[in-house]
Amino acid sequence: MSSTTIFLFLSALCCVHCYNYLAVLPVLGNSHMIVFSPYLRELARKGHNVTLISGFPQAENLPNYRNIDISSHIKKYIEVMEINEENDSKYFKYTGAMLASQIGDLMCEALSSPQYQNFLKENHKFDAIITEAFNTDCFMSIAHTIDAPIISFSSCRLTSWMQSRYGLPSNPAYITSVFLDQSSKATFLERLENTLVTIAHNLYFKYSRQAKDREVISKYIGSDATDLESYIAKNVLLLVNTHYTINFPAPLVPNVIEVGGIHVGKPKPLPQILKKWVDESPHGVIYFSMGSFNKGSTFPKEKMKAFIEAFELLPQRVIWKWESETMEGKTDKILPYKWIPQLDLLCDPNVKLFISHAGLLGITEAVHCGVPLVLIPQFGDQHNNAKCMESTGAAVILPISKITKETAYEALSKALNLSDNMKELSNRFNDRPMSPLDTAVYWSEYVVRHKGAYFMKSAAIDLPFYQYYLLDVLLFIVSILLLVTYVSYRFLKCVLGLTGNQNSKRKKD
Repeated sequence: MSSTTIFLFLSALCCVHCYNYLAVLPVLGNSHMIVFSPYLRELARKGHNVTLISGFPQAENLPNYRNIDISSHIKKYIEVMEINEENDSKYFKYTGAMLASQIGDLMCEALSSPQYQNFLKENHKFDAIITEAFNTDCFMSIAHTIDAPIISFSSCRLTSWMQSRYGLPSNPAYITSVFLDQSSKATFLERLENTLVTIAHNLYFKYSRQAKDREVISKYIGSDATDLESYIAKNVLLLVNTHYTINFPAPLVPNVIEVGGIHVGKPKPLPQILKKWVDESPHGVIYFSMGSFNKGSTFPKEKMKAFIEAFELLPQRVIWKWESETMEGKTDKILPYKWIPQLDLLCDPNVKLFISHAGLLGITEAVHCGVPLVLIPQFGDQHNNAKCMESTGAAVILPISKITKETAYEALSKALNLSDNMKELSNRFNDRPMSPLDTAVYWSEYVVRHKGAYFMKSAAIDLPFYQYYLLDVLLFIVSILLLVTYVSYRFLKCVLGLTGNQNSKRKKD
């Protein structure tokens, strides 16, 4: 009996109701696909039919997993970012929505790819559509061709413009913008800053980003397919790659589900070179990686030198993710390595510290494995991720602009002493009734079983602005108070006037 036959037989046994899922995910970064891939793979493993439109096709040897490969269109836009001090400026934090929109412009061009256009011409029936919740509403236009509820998936903390879409409270008094380096316990000036940034980003997304989405939809799909509001109304479930233990807690509605750590699987054995280096480090290992978008070799030379000198003051050895052939100033304590299986390394008990750019995936893996952090945030949500982790007492933030030999040594020494805090945080993070992956799959099946589960949606979604914030109620109450005050004033004036007249008459008599 062939493996395909066995798979189909087992699928029939374990999946009485098998559904058809279409995932439209033309993301520009593989880090996003790292979040989505295990989820789609598990849906297919459970017997559901999965079709993925992406620039990062997944090598799944399953008969019910289909790839629509648009990599030739997507990968020409992918650029590796340089690590520099400019990324630490307020400018990048304030213009987060604009930068996200520019990325959205590039991604939405995938609507023009021949593979996508050919797919639209096929005869389809899907039970649910899966899209990314971030900056590309243009891909929800697939619902113009395919009538199905939409499951959105956010690979990072929710942006403010996504919160209102699901009726989530977005009070800037304690819910910080994903682009700002603020905690949930903010000062007056921080709350003022957060309020202005949140309002500005929401207005920009509504009146600029969505206008661009309509324009590109009209250009590549048709002018009759630009009704974004009707597509947004089909959003029935939002999966978010966060968890309240490592992100600031915020209220959620029933159809918004946290699945932080969904990409974290079981650690595998390390490659022999790494394994030997780790095992032969009597005081443990420090792991240094600035993520997949940032090349370690673009690290500013004076900052790199500061770290190398700081490492010489510590007993631990270092594994540094480094893409080029040479590393200037490298000592015998440092092992440069081009490609590192990050989770496998972090979960080795001899790894004592992780120096990271504060990407959410790396943070999640470090928390899962119980490794404290030194965070050097660069752009996007990284500043906010770093602030969240700092508040847990399991990480130290080191702005790139402040890196010297002394500050690097101080940050490393402090973080190495946070091991107990991180172990406790790891226990809280991993203590769940169901794994993040099983949670995501369960709710994805749930919304299909219940024909979209529209009953889970909050009534706040349909409330106009003045009703949501009770402005009409406040106006009514204030009007009544003013009316009562006015009537009371007139009454007292009248009474006092009569009393005054009577006193005057008595004096005359």
